[in-house]
Amino acid sequence: MSPASSQQEKKILPAPDYDEYLTQWASLYEGTNYNSGLTGYFLQKSHEWAEKDWDEQKHFGKVLEVGAGTGIHINYIRHSFDQYVMTDLNPPFMDQIALDNSKNPDKISTAVEDATKLSYPDNSFDRVIAAHVLEHLPKPHEVLQEWARVLKPGGTLTLVLPCDPGLLWRLGRYAFARQNFIKAGIQYDYWMAREHINPINNLVSFTQHFFPQVKEKWLPFGVPLIDVNLFYVAHITL
Repeated sequence: MSPASSQQEKKILPAPDYDEYLTQWASLYEGTNYNSGLTGYFLQKSHEWAEKDWDEQKHFGKVLEVGAGTGIHINYIRHSFDQYVMTDLNPPFMDQIALDNSKNPDKISTAVEDATKLSYPDNSFDRVIAAHVLEHLPKPHEVLQEWARVLKPGGTLTLVLPCDPGLLWRLGRYAFARQNFIKAGIQYDYWMAREHINPINNLVSFTQHFFPQVKEKWLPFGVPLIDVNLFYVAHITL
């Protein structure tokens, strides 16, 4: 049998088109993830929990948000700021950012940035926020150092991460989010396998290794166990 004939007998499906997936995912992201049922409730709570440590009395001069997506997190910011830069690498998401109803639209800007290799100089920001980002990025140990690079001494890095593949997170995914996206035509299991590439235990280990001054929160139940919580929030002071 010739090599050509052997190849023709192999039944291997092609990988789904990434750009098509990204456009479809962006169009469904807020409505399917944030605006329906328990999935939406707890995802919104993850952003709220991340900002509970501050109120309007706290001030961060320059704030950078990496992987801002459709701009959800800024709705939960309670502290004041002079400049807030929302960045993402994917235009289909950023096209949905609406600043008209923001408290300080004149202080907010957007930029296309690769979160793994930022264009900003060292010591540029007083706070860096990464909400539901690090689980998606290759070489997260290097990405954490990149985010720390652009922070000023004494600055704060905030991480919000899903406790994936913890038991409670997987139960929630299969009971709610997965069904919604499959109904919308997304090949959910395939894309989650490609997107959520870093398990929470590894990300917590990297965080604890690099940053001795880290305030951790395990939510919603508070005990530092992956299987019984949905989210891990870390405020890191450099």
